[in-house]
Amino acid sequence: MGQQATPVRTAGLGRAVGAVPDSVCGVVLLLPGGEEVSARRPSLTGTAAFVRSLGRRFVRTGRGEGLAVHTVRYRYRGWNGSEAHLAADAQWAADEVVRRYGDVPVCLVGVGMGGRAALRAGGHEAVNSVVALAPWLPEEDVAAPAEPVKQLVGRRVLIVHGTNDERSDPELSFRLAARAKKVNREVCRFEVHSDGHRLNGHRDEVECLAADFMRGALFGHPVSRPVEDALAAPPPIGLRMPLAAGFGKSLRRR
Repeated sequence: MGQQATPVRTAGLGRAVGAVPDSVCGVVLLLPGGEEVSARRPSLTGTAAFVRSLGRRFVRTGRGEGLAVHTVRYRYRGWNGSEAHLAADAQWAADEVVRRYGDVPVCLVGVGMGGRAALRAGGHEAVNSVVALAPWLPEEDVAAPAEPVKQLVGRRVLIVHGTNDERSDPELSFRLAARAKKVNREVCRFEVHSDGHRLNGHRDEVECLAADFMRGALFGHPVSRPVEDALAAPPPIGLRMPLAAGFGKSLRRR
């Protein structure tokens, strides 16, 4: 028997989180996690709960700003090597935002393998910012090209990683951030000490950080002092910025 062909599917935009404003001025595209190789349909478990919680946080933060938030529905669960299916679906979703809402800025927010998709698809002309949470990145291989970073020029980039992540090596996201910082000063990275891949120990702080960053990138609001300092600091300081416990409590009444 021959090898079974990969099923043909189409990506999609999930129903908006909360109500879509009458006038959309910015869009967040949420990119859930995935697997390295898989032709199966995306799973509804894994990072789904984190993504839903992030979506609700962004809606609250962007209330009154004209923010629309959608979760991208991938065609396949896997990245699948050179096919880079998750990144291609993120690119498609950005195209769909332009078709649906017009010329508005887009922030890609990915978790795990979705973080890699957000970084890879960050070069889309509608994207002005990228948030990668515990991004899964490939091991560096001298025989293979390095994960690209030039597409991030002109975008504001935030990477957040738990120091105890046993699934996605935090050192790999640091190295990628360091390469990206050489071509784009608007890159920062925060470390969540003692937290793992799902960032459960400091979920509230991580969500507040991501929402603060998004609000600044999409709508031009001043970011919090830690984000400002991380963006301004030279490597490695701004790429190993510790996320303080309780971050965000002073931001909630803004």
